[in-house]
Amino acid sequence: MDEAGTSNIFYVPTPSLPSITPPDSYDRFRSQSVPLIIDNGSSNLRFGFSTSASPQSSPNVIAKYKERKFNQSLLLFGDAIDTESGAKSQGKTPWEGDVLLNFDAMEHALDYAFVRLGIDAEGIDHPVLMTERLCSPLHSRALTSELMFEQYSVPSLTYCVDSVMSFYHNNKPISGSTFSADGLVVSFNTASTSVIPILNGKGVLSHAKRIPWGTQQSTEYLLKLIQLKYSSFPTRVTSVQASWMLHNFCSFATDYPAVLRSLKIPANMRAAERIIQFPFTIPVVEEKTEEELTRIAEKRKEQGKKLQELAAKSRMEKLAKKETDLQYLTSLKEGKSENKHEWMHVLQVEGFDDDAALDETIRKLEVDVKRARKKDPDGQDDVIEEPSFPLIDVPDADLDEEGIKEKKKQKLMKAGFDARARARREKEKEREEKEAEDRREEGERENNFDDWAARLRREQETIMTKIKERGRRKAALSDRKSAAAQARMKNIASLAADERVSKKKRKAGAEDMFGADDEDWQIYRKLNAAAVSSDEEDEFNQLRIIESKLLMYDPTFTAQHTHASITSQRSALISAFRPLYEEGDIEGSARIHLNTERWRVCETYFSPGMAGVDSAGLGEVLQSILARFTEAEKARLVKNVFITGGPSQFPGLQERLYGTLRPILPPEMHLGDIVRAADPSLDAWKGMASFANTDEFHQVGVTAEEYQEWGPERIKRWWGGNCNSAV
Repeated sequence: MDEAGTSNIFYVPTPSLPSITPPDSYDRFRSQSVPLIIDNGSSNLRFGFSTSASPQSSPNVIAKYKERKFNQSLLLFGDAIDTESGAKSQGKTPWEGDVLLNFDAMEHALDYAFVRLGIDAEGIDHPVLMTERLCSPLHSRALTSELMFEQYSVPSLTYCVDSVMSFYHNNKPISGSTFSADGLVVSFNTASTSVIPILNGKGVLSHAKRIPWGTQQSTEYLLKLIQLKYSSFPTRVTSVQASWMLHNFCSFATDYPAVLRSLKIPANMRAAERIIQFPFTIPVVEEKTEEELTRIAEKRKEQGKKLQELAAKSRMEKLAKKETDLQYLTSLKEGKSENKHEWMHVLQVEGFDDDAALDETIRKLEVDVKRARKKDPDGQDDVIEEPSFPLIDVPDADLDEEGIKEKKKQKLMKAGFDARARARREKEKEREEKEAEDRREEGERENNFDDWAARLRREQETIMTKIKERGRRKAALSDRKSAAAQARMKNIASLAADERVSKKKRKAGAEDMFGADDEDWQIYRKLNAAAVSSDEEDEFNQLRIIESKLLMYDPTFTAQHTHASITSQRSALISAFRPLYEEGDIEGSARIHLNTERWRVCETYFSPGMAGVDSAGLGEVLQSILARFTEAEKARLVKNVFITGGPSQFPGLQERLYGTLRPILPPEMHLGDIVRAADPSLDAWKGMASFANTDEFHQVGVTAEEYQEWGPERIKRWWGGNCNSAV
């Protein structure tokens, strides 16, 4: 674990390729019958002869992989799986949770162990001491025994519980004396946590208990918390990396609720966090010289100039066409024939229904030509000439059928022209009123700026309060038990039960007056709170106008005071829990901030329900076990509370166990120090090796003859092994 300077930034370790270790020499163990010790763990397989100082160890996982380059099938074990990226997904362990089930993998693992030890004989001519889980299923034991006796021809096989052997190694008796230590063993395994009471050197396995929570579940829980917290993390967080974070940064809290209360202060959360920096790649940005930048700018300028020229040419072509069309239609109108039928025929040939259509087309062309020449973007005419409607005042009696139709058209055209004129006048009036209001506000701002700014801020606050209340009401409506939701249901029931006007009353002249008052329609807004009302849109528009004025003229009003900034602002606690980095900060986006997770994951050992596991916690299990013993036996047990397994090295575990046990014991009962194994990972193997070198070892093993007589499930009862199916 590398620390970046004095900060709390830690870098994910880079996996290294395993080294090739040649097999050991078997010469000094040949024909010696030295016991062979195998600690068959869920995570690691530890093996070696009992006379060795330490075992050989390798991850207990195999992978069958087909190498594509040479088209060869490979069988990889342990660290060798990391050398082939395609083999990682094919990894398989002998264990399924806390039960030994995959015996193909078990056989390959044992083959690897015997090859590493250099055993080149036809069989394994050594008595074997092997671990099995507490209360191991008979099916797993039977298949393991069958494998050892039938496949490897071992002379004898003994099973033991790893946590008991770790306790034995740390409480070894004086040479020549029997093992008679007392204690309460708490073993933290890969897929479970077990508690075994030991009296007079014998495990009271009938009172032992196990909870289905271990290092594997803790790693998965931490990984899920990270994925939930960083749903869009740019790098895939693997289980190996999560396990590294668990073992290096997580710890037990003596008082978990008190820790959470302290972390409610953002400064405390930032002080307690650990920042995990994942690998990242900085994108390569091609830097260009001044000459290249100048050349690119000139090229863009030339392209823009060409586009402008093309646009101007297109406008001129369109203008010339419109001028030609206008000149042609004007000359056509001037050459109007006196013969009405001939004139109507000419108009129809040109695509016009009557004179009015021709006049309207000429007028539009004149406007377009004038606009194009003046380049008026608004498209408003300086002078709008009122068209003539000569037939409106002529009586219908003086007109023929065609004249009456033309008179109706002119009436419609005049009505449209008048409506547009009124709209222009109203628009002009609104513009004048707005200019007057702007002048009045400008005068107020110049004469009394403080009052002007305070008034706008009050208006902003009022509108934001209305928007906030509307949001609270919408949120309350989602809860059917809230007062707002109940009021809505009352309104719906009231409308449904409203007495309608009967047919007789309607015939008599009575009417349903709902809707006569504008307030009647407010009921629909109360019923449909999700719909955006026009008032809400007007409030947002008004709020934007007010904030734009304050941003322009009030130096004390910044973008942070706007409604958009306030609503999107994160609380200090949320920012400390998951800090946000600026967009484009690649290094920051590849960081994980561990804060509450550091204690939350370990707390699951005492409260598995936090992770959705229906099981008692470690404190309840300890209380249940101690309640089965007499006060004298309980006093002997709690004098020596022993913890072993990888998680026993987590900081704070000894203090937490002491704080858990002290309240459930009588005040006068002495509670000894919580003792951790000297080497939690290897003490079980070392204890097995020490026991295998004693005379008692040869009395507790099942020989090949006994295996043939009893079957594969039977074992001999002794203080370090399971008691199920024992003789």
